[in-house]
Amino acid sequence: MTNHALFHTLHQLSRQLTNSLNEALKPFGLYSAQWSVLFVLHTKGSLTQKELSEYLFVEAPPMTRTIQRLVKQGFVRQIPGKDKREKYIQLTEEALKEFPKWEHAVSDCNNDLLKKFPEDSQKELLKLQSVWLKQLL
Repeated sequence: MTNHALFHTLHQLSRQLTNSLNEALKPFGLYSAQWSVLFVLHTKGSLTQKELSEYLFVEAPPMTRTIQRLVKQGFVRQIPGKDKREKYIQLTEEALKEFPKWEHAVSDCNNDLLKKFPEDSQKELLKLQSVWLKQLL
């Protein structure tokens, strides 16, 4: 297999998965990028914008736009840190209340995407992805 074919199919798969997730989140007025931020904050708690960007491998400008949208929607708030340039991002009570609905929609979407993909293949793919990601970091 050529490198081009590997990366081309990875890109196609990534786009398809993102589009499916966007469709699942559409009724809630959310997109996959917003879900990523909400999920990380729910899992890890309050983080700085820089920590979020680094963890999700997203550059600062798109992360700023995503956070601004989430602030307007009332799902996150920015808390000033010790340094004036540092802002902690945390979920609001509204987001905590809505999170189970979003998580259920995402889970349904994921299950639907995986229903024809054998469980042993899922485990192997997760293992391969994890090894590759660790090598890149």
